[in-house]
Amino acid sequence: MKVVVVGGGASGLMAAYAAAEEGHEVLLLEKNEKLGKKIYITGKGRCNLTNDCPPDEFLQNVVHGEKFLRGAIYKFPPQKMMSFLESFGLPLKTERGNRVFPVSDHASDVTKTLEKACKSVGVAFKLETEVQKIDVLHSTMRGIITNAGEIFCDALIVATGGLSYPSTGSTGDGLRFAKEAGHTVSLCVPSLVGLETEEDLSLAQGVTVKNCVLTCRRDGKVIFSEQGELLFTHYGVSGPLVLSLSAYINRLPPAQLRLGIDFKPALDEGVLGARVLRDLSERKNERMKNIIGGLLPKNLGRLVLDAARIDPEKQGNAVTREEREGLVRTLKCFPLTPKALRGFGEAVVTSGGVSLAEIDPKTMQSKLVKGLYFCGETLDVDALTGGFNLQIAFATGYAAGKGIPKE
Repeated sequence: MKVVVVGGGASGLMAAYAAAEEGHEVLLLEKNEKLGKKIYITGKGRCNLTNDCPPDEFLQNVVHGEKFLRGAIYKFPPQKMMSFLESFGLPLKTERGNRVFPVSDHASDVTKTLEKACKSVGVAFKLETEVQKIDVLHSTMRGIITNAGEIFCDALIVATGGLSYPSTGSTGDGLRFAKEAGHTVSLCVPSLVGLETEEDLSLAQGVTVKNCVLTCRRDGKVIFSEQGELLFTHYGVSGPLVLSLSAYINRLPPAQLRLGIDFKPALDEGVLGARVLRDLSERKNERMKNIIGGLLPKNLGRLVLDAARIDPEKQGNAVTREEREGLVRTLKCFPLTPKALRGFGEAVVTSGGVSLAEIDPKTMQSKLVKGLYFCGETLDVDALTGGFNLQIAFATGYAAGKGIPKE
């Protein structure tokens, strides 16, 4: 079988390898000047390539498409991916949270290893080749039209990514191909991205708070509450906690959401109240803008005082009981009003994509067009940070490559 893979990223390289290993003639097309352009920027250039956890635990970190992905993840789990890379000469290491990286800390080594694996089974590559249209006749793949002419094939694997980081070439080509072939494509939104707030938080820009709890409510019901690290920015908030939050709220209207940050989760209101009272008593002649520094970074403290409606110039001995209690409540639930998530230019992944109801989860083949396959970020699947999304790309790519019949 002649197989064409469109996209030289994580899912495309793995799909190409898996198909060629089965004896197919495989040609991989990449519109960029080099392979794995998006891999190069993952994990801040270090490439958090998977998460070394059991499949069941892995699937608990999938936000959309957990049931669909179950077969692919069990067939090609993180441990198999790790063994695969190591077998082609890439040493790996596991860090906090079971995050897996190359020992070299160079994302480029992951791409080089995937390319090496593909070449070992005879995959051919054509760079700077852009697919403009796919050719479908009577619900069967015939070929593709590229900027360099027409290419006929028996099977086409679309691995072009989603819409996140468009500078790497992820501009939604595969989603367009899917629509042209008659597929349903759900609304695509940014995921694993920072959050813009109605409140001006720029005074605390650059301040990182560790071990706080971020809670999100929708119509009064808690839909997210986790402890971790949060970063204040010129537009609102970011950091690991906010990236995780974004995966759960990116399909919801911001107007329905309310956020609260507990800066002191280890202390209940009673204990924290006693701490604040002691600080006010011991530093009664100091101004509140200085006293709050004993609890929070200075600039963040000013935001908390503003939210609690306490004059930062006020002396400790002039703070009323009501103000003190209000300060405690604000420290335990600093209010934020979501305005919008940041855009695809900053999003780690795309949430949304080709409808899973129209894809065979075992082979990744379209149920509408024979010989057409989708994998990776083109699918309506996404997960939390920690190597889960790249593993999804590898596992679905592997399933697509292996899913092409011998004849």
